[in-house]
Amino acid sequence: MIKARGLARQFKVRGHTIDAVQGADIDVSRGELVGFLGPNGAGKSTTLRMLTTLLRPTAGEAVVAGCDLLTDPAGVRKRIGYVAQGHGAGDDQRLIDELVLQGQLYGLAGNESRRRAATLIEKFDLPADRLVGKLSGGQKRRLDIAMGVLHDPELLFLDEPSTGLDPQSRSNLWEHIRALRAAGTTVFLTTHYLDEADALCDRILVVDHGRIVAEGSPDALKGQVAGDLITLSTDAPSQAATVAKNLTGAQEFHVDGDTVRFRISHGDTVLPGLLRDLDQAGAHLLAVQVQRPTLDDVFLTLTGRSLREAESALPQGGFPYA
Repeated sequence: MIKARGLARQFKVRGHTIDAVQGADIDVSRGELVGFLGPNGAGKSTTLRMLTTLLRPTAGEAVVAGCDLLTDPAGVRKRIGYVAQGHGAGDDQRLIDELVLQGQLYGLAGNESRRRAATLIEKFDLPADRLVGKLSGGQKRRLDIAMGVLHDPELLFLDEPSTGLDPQSRSNLWEHIRALRAAGTTVFLTTHYLDEADALCDRILVVDHGRIVAEGSPDALKGQVAGDLITLSTDAPSQAATVAKNLTGAQEFHVDGDTVRFRISHGDTVLPGLLRDLDQAGAHLLAVQVQRPTLDDVFLTLTGRSLREAESALPQGGFPYA
């Protein structure tokens, strides 16, 4: 559904050239739900704007939903749905009218547009006759997605779809995204929420400074981190550290007061033997915690900083091209 090679975009800012995206190679198969992760300014939204024909690449090429991005942008637009970060419907319009208009803009006959709108209103649990401006945040995002899929696109781009939603609305939105994927829609998703990417995505691309630095399933990426983190609180930290260092594969030791931390693969299976060894060494255990690697740990391992560290966002300006 997406095959991009060497995709790049530069911006001129106060006389300086900024490489927002640097030679991205992206492959997305039909039916996949792929996440695109990175801090602000890493190039996520710029990449989406290029793939959706809103911003012309400085270099590179891509085929999106079977159409060449540069020579057939209109064909790309017909076959994709795009839900941007900002809300896309008019606040003073009825929800049903916005959906019907969206279908007509894609060339659907009035009756067909109304039929599809009614189906999506039921599917996304939306109030048909309510003014858009009166909707809750969760309802607005569900409306945005409904508008993005009303023309039955093969490929749906979602740019941070759950930003600003409360936990219940986010969970509800996740279920709708899963349902779209289950129905065969290919989904390309950017998000700042690591738990969202972990819960939803079949595969993840990690971008930093405009370059894709890693890709794989959430579990595969987390497997690149040096094991689970075990934290021990004990009245004998020196003895506990000695016991832990004797474990095969244990590494990254830190002792801070009565706390000992280290990483080891399959920490949950190591723990029973470790507890016996600590008891024999006379180290009284106060508390223990085993923490699986997170996607933030992956980014920290790859780049030396947390994915949660926001950078100044690059300009997103540009014009659609014919």
